[in-house]
Order: sequence, then C-alpha cells, then structure tokens
Amino acid sequence: MKLSVFGTKFSRDSGIVGLMDDLGSALVENPGMIMMGGGNPGRLPEAESTFRRHLENILADPDKRHRLFGRYQSPHGDHEFRIELAAFLKRQFGWNLTERNIAIANGSQSAFFVLLNMFAGEMPDGSRRSIHLPLTPEYLGYADSGLSEDFFSATRPEIELLDDHLFKYRVDFSRLELGEEAGALCVSRPTNPTGNVITDNEVAHLDEIAREKGIPLILDGAYGLPFPNILFTEATPHWNENTILALSLSKLGMPGVRTGIVVAREEIINAYANANGIVNLACGNIGPAIATEMFRSGEIEKLTNSHVTPFYLDRATKTVDEFRRALGDLPYRIHKPEGAFFLWLWFEGLPVSSQELYQRLKKRGVLIVPGHHCFFGLEGDWPHRHECIRVSYVQDEKQVRRGIEIIADEVRKAYR
Repeated sequence: MKLSVFGTKFSRDSGIVGLMDDLGSALVENPGMIMMGGGNPGRLPEAESTFRRHLENILADPDKRHRLFGRYQSPHGDHEFRIELAAFLKRQFGWNLTERNIAIANGSQSAFFVLLNMFAGEMPDGSRRSIHLPLTPEYLGYADSGLSEDFFSATRPEIELLDDHLFKYRVDFSRLELGEEAGALCVSRPTNPTGNVITDNEVAHLDEIAREKGIPLILDGAYGLPFPNILFTEATPHWNENTILALSLSKLGMPGVRTGIVVAREEIINAYANANGIVNLACGNIGPAIATEMFRSGEIEKLTNSHVTPFYLDRATKTVDEFRRALGDLPYRIHKPEGAFFLWLWFEGLPVSSQELYQRLKKRGVLIVPGHHCFFGLEGDWPHRHECIRVSYVQDEKQVRRGIEIIADEVRKAYR
C-alpha cells in the first residue's frame, strides 16, 4: 500500500489515537477496568432530563422532526441555533456579534483540525508557520493535527509552589518570544490536562501580544465560559475580533452529538465554513436542535450554574482530599484544581517515567493518562514532563477511591 504524505502521517500511531484505542480495548480485556483516563463527562440526572425533554418536544412535532433528520444545514451550521446563541452571548457579555460570527463543527476536535491548519503550515509565499502554545502542558488532542512537521512550538511554564501539596502553572512571559513563524497563539481555558485557568491578566497580555504580531488568539473553552462553566475560580469570558473562541456541547453532557462551536470575526468564520463544507459537507443537527431553546430561554445558564458547576466542584474537592490521604508523605503535588474534570499529579523525582507508571497501573486495572504526551512543541529535555499524570474523577465515586488507592500503592512502590 503506497500512501501519500498525508496518509502516512495520519495513519501512523499517535498519542491521541493510541490512548483512545487503549481505552476501548482495555474494557474488552478487563470489563472491570477503573477508567480514570478518559474525557467522558459525568452523568448528571438534571442534564439528561433537560436534554430528553427538548428532544421529545422535537420528535413530537413533524416539521421539527423532519428538520432534525431530513435536512442538510449550510456549512456554517443551523441558522436558528446560531441566531439564538449569538443573542445569548450578546445578552450575557455585551459582545458585538451576530449569527455571522458563529459556525458549527462536528465536535471541537474537527473544528481545531481546520482552524489550526488554516493558520499554520506552508504559506502561499513558501514560508512556514506554526501554532504557538504559550502554556504547556496542553491538550493532547491538538498534538497530531498539523498537516506538516514542526507544527507546534511551546513556552515552558513558570511553576508556582502552593501550600497543601498544590502547585500552579503560569504563563512565563519572560520566556515567551514569538518569531515571524508564529501563525497563532492557542490555549485552552480551563486547560486539559491540568485544570489550570489562565488569569484575566494573562489572557489580556496574550491578546496584546497576538495583536502586535497580527495573529489570532485561539481560546479553547470546551470546559469553560459561558458553558459548561466547569470553573472553580474567578474568570471573565473573553472574545473580540482578534480572538477565536471555541466552545462545545460535549462537556455539558452531550459528547455523543459531536457539536463544536466557533466564534470569530466574519472573515474567519467564512473561511472556516468553506473548509468545513469541503471536509464535512454539513454538521449534525441533533446538538443544535436540543440546545436552541436552551439558549433562547436562558435555561442553559441555570443548568450550568445550579447543577454542572457544583457537581464537578464537589468531585474535585473530594478527590483532592482522597489523594492527600492516600499519598501521605510521598513527594507529590497536585495542580490547583481550577476547572475541567481532571487532576494533574506531579511526582517530583519519580524513578520511573509516566509511561512506565501508566503501564503498571493498566496491568492493575486502572487507566490514567501519562503526562509526557501533553508537552508537545516544547524543545529540550525537561524531567518534569515525565513526572506527571492526568486523572479523571467523574466516574463512580467508589471506583475512583479504589483507583486512588492503587495509584498511591504503585507510586509508593516506584519510590522504593
């Protein structure tokens, strides 16, 4: 089989594909596997009830039902949904936008494949541009999305040590230097994998740098504001004409409907929609159909503030306490949980790599994510990148507690 450069790159093993495949095969090999590595949201009865009610209303109406199942939407996505979402964002934050500033994607992973390759790679003049990550570690799902090599660059973070075995990554602006090869800045807020939330001041500074360079600032808000609002710290939503804001319905509780959202100036939205039409033809209708009325009525705000945010905050607090108890006097730190639904653990001086720890835990029936995958784009050897793991805490609480005991036991063995 002779493959093109594209075929060779995208058919080979990669971090995200390997881990997703491992998650699936692990359940076949061991149905009792404790799944603390995946990105599935927790099950919230209130959210599921809301989605079911809206879907049942649609199915009961022949015209709405036909629109759901029997019609393609434009490459921009469902028009009514975009109108209601734009109105919601304008009411909430005073942003000067309309439906022409919004496009829909078949999941934000699909959106980022298009967006990142729009601004980086080979340019018309023969030069090459890259996506710069001002803070690393960063979302593993970006890592293999580039159509060319050396697609990402990254700045090593400043590490602030906090009390109670906590720490926090901060953008190290003294290290952040952008050359002419930078095509865009990209950062997730809250950050997957660490649960970090860059501050309003950091966002403002990054926005200033991007404007000075004439490149966009891409903010991935899949876990953030204004929905699903899985945030445990103060943060102000950010968008302007130089910002591309990516949102999603997945972490609200609908990962299966694959609905990503791009908010940007019209020029960018039109370019994205054209590319989306080529790659996807049209986007799925179920997510927008369910959510349209939620934005129109403002129900989505009540759902997030009253149910989604408190659920994850409670789980985060309990899981940190459980890890503190289980890890005891081991040399560990936990990134301050500020959002998303993962804990990022740092075992300083860990005698084995995070990959080796991952394999050992897998054999004992616990799946986590080894941290080294999340430092892509960073030059030079840095021991820290092999000392961290990502742990999800949204599964059954008894299973999570059992998983924590096994993780603590295996880490303790590694230090002996």
